[in-house]
Amino acid sequence: MEQTYYDHGTAAERWERARMFFEARDYAGAARVLRGLVEEVPEQTGPRLLLARAYYHSAQLWRAEAELRVLVERDPVEHYARLLLGRTLERQGRSEEAGPHLRLASAMAGDFAEL
Repeated sequence: MEQTYYDHGTAAERWERARMFFEARDYAGAARVLRGLVEEVPEQTGPRLLLARAYYHSAQLWRAEAELRVLVERDPVEHYARLLLGRTLERQGRSEEAGPHLRLASAMAGDFAEL
């Protein structure tokens, strides 16, 4: 199998490359790197969460939702994943579905005024 720039190097090198793409706001490039990392280390939260964020920022909302649902199923108190899932659902016009996720994220952050 031929390697490309996106999947070349160690996992640590690809993680750094993905973060550089993300910080440069090249969300599609970050996602290309992160997809391989998530396949390689599916149990790690960091790469999957950054992949979901890259999808969110590049308006690939159904992909962001899929990654975030894996995260909140695996760890129901993962605050940021819960918040981002709510925001992702809102962007898709699914406010009613987003509400419980946003309220949980708010409560986990200690922001009870919005409840």
